Amino acid sequence: MYIFKAGVVGAGTMGGEIAQVITYAGLPVVMKDIDQEMLDRGMEQIRSIYQGRVDKGKMSAGDMESKIDLVTPTLSYDAFSDVDIVIEAVPEKMAIKKQVFRELEEACPEQTIFASNTSALSISEMGAATGKPHKVVGMHFFNPAHVMKLVEVIPGLDTGRETQDDVVMFAETLRKIPVVVQECPGFLVNRLLMPYLNEATLALEEGAATATEIDTAVVEWGMPMGPFTLMDMLGIDVCADVGEYLYSEYGERMAPAHLFEELLEAGRLGEKSGAGFYDHPGGESEKVHQMIEDLQAAGKVETGTPFSVERLMYPLINEAAQCVLEHVSTMTDIDMAMVAGTGMTYEGERIGPLVIADRIGLDEIVEKLRELEETFGPRFRPARPLRLRVRADHLGVKAGKGFYEYT
Repeated sequence: MYIFKAGVVGAGTMGGEIAQVITYAGLPVVMKDIDQEMLDRGMEQIRSIYQGRVDKGKMSAGDMESKIDLVTPTLSYDAFSDVDIVIEAVPEKMAIKKQVFRELEEACPEQTIFASNTSALSISEMGAATGKPHKVVGMHFFNPAHVMKLVEVIPGLDTGRETQDDVVMFAETLRKIPVVVQECPGFLVNRLLMPYLNEATLALEEGAATATEIDTAVVEWGMPMGPFTLMDMLGIDVCADVGEYLYSEYGERMAPAHLFEELLEAGRLGEKSGAGFYDHPGGESEKVHQMIEDLQAAGKVETGTPFSVERLMYPLINEAAQCVLEHVSTMTDIDMAMVAGTGMTYEGERIGPLVIADRIGLDEIVEKLRELEETFGPRFRPARPLRLRVRADHLGVKAGKGFYEYT
């Protein structure tokens, strides 16, 4: 099915940016919210993105107005009677998303695809709340949606193959890189990111290093930005919600750092609230330093633990190996998703975690993970695909074969 018109429910940051991406591809879009102020903000956001292109000489003012005219802002579902796909971008609460899909069933044609921009929640559960689960699919854009190329396409248990294929084609129409991901908590990129982000936060609250030191070490290792810069950009509330969900699904190895709760209680949600791990502007925060001191004094966290960049990066690689075992996606798609979704690099080259592991040596990865397991516990236990390859002397580039083969 070719998609001629789209709908977006939720005019927040992601909703507005997704609507802009759709109009940039030349398609009309209906953008709905329950709050006129949010709708106005969404339209301002769309205009701001286009104005940036005009200011850089990449678009004329006339073309900008033509694109903006493709958006129909609305407080009702009246204009959804002829949309081919609707992407919900409402808050990350399952009850809200289910309610939105129930309302959409009353307003949209039978053939309309219902897509969720959720970053972690179950697509199968959302589909079960509708009368057409074969038409429900995950379509996870990355922040900022108008810049990041990756879109995760997540079929639920009942999603039809035609629906999956239509959404892949639609993503390509939007000039995005679609990666099909089998449903699991966190899907692919967030599932890999959260052990890394959480470990950075554990290291911070334990006094292993400062936020600036950790961010600097990670950038020197090869990531485009440090974990605390990234979390402040994404939103501490978003990261905490995803972290709690993964903890509820995967258990103790995903147990979230205490500092997330402290930041949330203080209203420090990141750049959008002017303060997160860092003050914006201002950098390192005395308030966060005090939170850490209080956690340590209360005996809620360990103190004096060692810091190494491997402590952060190897859990990410380990989770990627676990995703290989579970067939969450192909190895090449796992690597491509991390490059397209996070800008991941290593030694100046844009490569993903499995290629990086092959470069480092799988035996070295396993040995370091075992050392970390001895120090910090079972969350560092090497995943079976790593252990199996080491036993078979598939050690990576130096052996000519690891996750990939090398000549």
